Amino acid sequence: MTTNLDLHSPQRQSIALQIEHADLNALIDVLNTQAHGDELRIRRLKKRKLALRDEITRLQRLLQPKEPA
Repeated sequence: MTTNLDLHSPQRQSIALQIEHADLNALIDVLNTQAHGDELRIRRLKKRKLALRDEITRLQRLLQPKEPA
């Protein structure tokens, strides 16, 4: 099995986006526990998190092998 070392490969992009998604999730959790949380910032982070999820899903579809007809 050969490993694709291309830094811009869909696999690498998907992994990077998953890490960013997890980081945003952790940050949102922390901000939600603060008594003076910035609601606008939290909404923006959640919107970015949803966009990341959509992009991760798109990349994962690209990576799935095509089923024979």
